Amino acid sequence: MPLSLSRRAALVLALSLNVANVAAPRAASAAVGSAGTLSWHRCASSSSDAIGRTLDRAGAQCAELEVPLDHDHPSDGRTISLAISRLPATTPGARHPALAINPGGPGVPALDQVLLGIVEPALRRYDLIGMDPRFVGRSSPITCTWPTGTPLRSAGATASSFAAAASFQRSLADGCRDAAVARLPYATTAATADDLDRVRAALGVPRLSYLGVSYGTMLGAVFLHRHPNRAGRVVLDSAVDPALYGPRLLSQSGPALEGALRHWAARTAARGSSLGRDGAAIVRTVRALQRTASVRPIDLAGQRIDGSILPVLLMGALADDSPQSYATLARDVEALRAGALGGHARRPSVRLREQLADLLTADGPAADRAGQPIICGDRGAPTDPGVYAADIDAHRAAEPLFGPVVRNIGPCAFWPQPTPADAPLDVSSRAPVLMVGADHDPLTPRAGQRAMHRALGGSRLVLQRGAWRHGAFATGSRCIDRAVLAYLGAGRLPRPGAACAAPGRP
Repeated sequence: MPLSLSRRAALVLALSLNVANVAAPRAASAAVGSAGTLSWHRCASSSSDAIGRTLDRAGAQCAELEVPLDHDHPSDGRTISLAISRLPATTPGARHPALAINPGGPGVPALDQVLLGIVEPALRRYDLIGMDPRFVGRSSPITCTWPTGTPLRSAGATASSFAAAASFQRSLADGCRDAAVARLPYATTAATADDLDRVRAALGVPRLSYLGVSYGTMLGAVFLHRHPNRAGRVVLDSAVDPALYGPRLLSQSGPALEGALRHWAARTAARGSSLGRDGAAIVRTVRALQRTASVRPIDLAGQRIDGSILPVLLMGALADDSPQSYATLARDVEALRAGALGGHARRPSVRLREQLADLLTADGPAADRAGQPIICGDRGAPTDPGVYAADIDAHRAAEPLFGPVVRNIGPCAFWPQPTPADAPLDVSSRAPVLMVGADHDPLTPRAGQRAMHRALGGSRLVLQRGAWRHGAFATGSRCIDRAVLAYLGAGRLPRPGAACAAPGRP
């Protein structure tokens, strides 16, 4: 399932951009670059295009690039249009290197990622490049008809709840049946990596540097593997396990998420909380809420939260271990408990309201809905529901809250198009790469990051000890930030085995 939860790592810029406000593709009157050419223009397509207007205020430019639908047969004439943004470098010089930034997903638009240069001025020696991946955002989008923004759901604790989950996932797959079916076979990470090389060529640079977060690390690794002589300096933040990447990518994240829950609970108890006298008591409170929601949905500000979505709400919050995020989660759990007891619940946080909108309506950011064709197009998934049910049951004792989510069946099991074999993508490379991450990442656990490190034989991996977040760069660790900026700025890789101290320590 897509890792769109990683978007918080890329939007730490505090620019309050909302993906839901991305406008439709520009009107036909806008010039679209022919194959290999770019025609730069203002980014806002209308007065209501919040992201476009923010890009314009920052001095960014936008363009469209025509690329082959099928990179293996470019001469057949079928093309799509990619939406691209650029924030020009501010350092003197006639020609600057280009740095493309991808925030994860798949399915997350990336035009706004150039705004990272506003927060990290050290990046401005580069022309910063954002590209909405093919079939996402403004890049010839494929739109599945879903009543939700994400397929993430818990399978629950019973055979009937698992059957309901499987039925829901089948309906999501059916919702993609009529979504530009002729283009679904070309919704792949390999094709997106080839798009990056087309963008590089259109920019007129010999090498394209790259910064990718979460799923963006897989895209970066595939780009490096497929175009080794066209890649510049590559930074991969919170890397996915290349052997797991595909429809079951999150299946090994259950223990890390359970650990993150215990860590949040201990921190919350240390500050004093009505949820419990210590961390273990707070964890019991959360699990009791899950049992209650599975029997009787919790009413919170007019939204009904049942056992299929409560753990998903927690997953999103546990991806950020900042004191502010942990405090917000504690207040939201207090509100959920009040709702479960039938009392007056305080208004949920903005974050929780946004998560509920994404889960319960089709009005949220919908990164997963846009990215599902890529997940299913990259790798096959088991089609027998019994495989998933058995996997959940085998891990239920160790992963009671999150195992039924991360090991659940997904839309790819019912996909309307033939899917490739259940085999990992090849990302092997000896090129120098900088990898950074958190030691206790709840979504892309340390073991998976190390697996990517081994696959990229020339890479150096720097983990921040004691960090429980998804996304390491530009999230508060000066040590991680220094490593990234030293590599992007001067090409200096850290020594093998380098690590960063835990938050709050020198």
